[in-house]
Amino acid sequence: MSKRKFDNVFQFKITLMDTNPPVWRRIQVPETYTFWDLHVAMQDAMGWDDYHLHEFKLKHPTTGEEGCIGIPDEDNEFPLSREIFSGWEQQIADWFSMQNSKAYYIYDFGDGWEHTVILEKIMPRENKVKYPVCLDGQRACPPEDCGSTPGYEEICQGRHEFQEHYKNYNPEHFDPKEVFFDSPKGRLKSRMGNT
Repeated sequence: MSKRKFDNVFQFKITLMDTNPPVWRRIQVPETYTFWDLHVAMQDAMGWDDYHLHEFKLKHPTTGEEGCIGIPDEDNEFPLSREIFSGWEQQIADWFSMQNSKAYYIYDFGDGWEHTVILEKIMPRENKVKYPVCLDGQRACPPEDCGSTPGYEEICQGRHEFQEHYKNYNPEHFDPKEVFFDSPKGRLKSRMGNT
């Protein structure tokens, strides 16, 4: 939850690509959020467990070139040819605007879950609302490590090789009232303590 003062909120629609019917969420977050804060809110709203790496890709507002924001590999364990900005150092308000309203979010580079992130509007905060908030959405998030979209489709069709493992999974279920938002600061401290 954001402790910093803010006047406006950003409303995003997050859609998991290559799912039909689509798995999506609509959330509102404080304008003071970093990309790390947004990542945690998206993980919680979607229903992911945040076990894997992630990355945002969107157009840099001044250069127009694609920027990558996530967790830099400071040990160069997996050296990349492009710079990755630290999510906890980048403010969403410095990148997103109504003119620069679309990003891609990749979670779990193995299964490769890709999401579109659309800034739908920027609006004044409501005094009695505790942000972030999940307004709406449809369908359950796929189970972690199920084998990407093909594995998810097999689970929905009841023919996954480990279907017994997913017997309690209901792909139709989603209730925004059941979303619990974790502390981004606490999650970051836990993540950095595990690296």
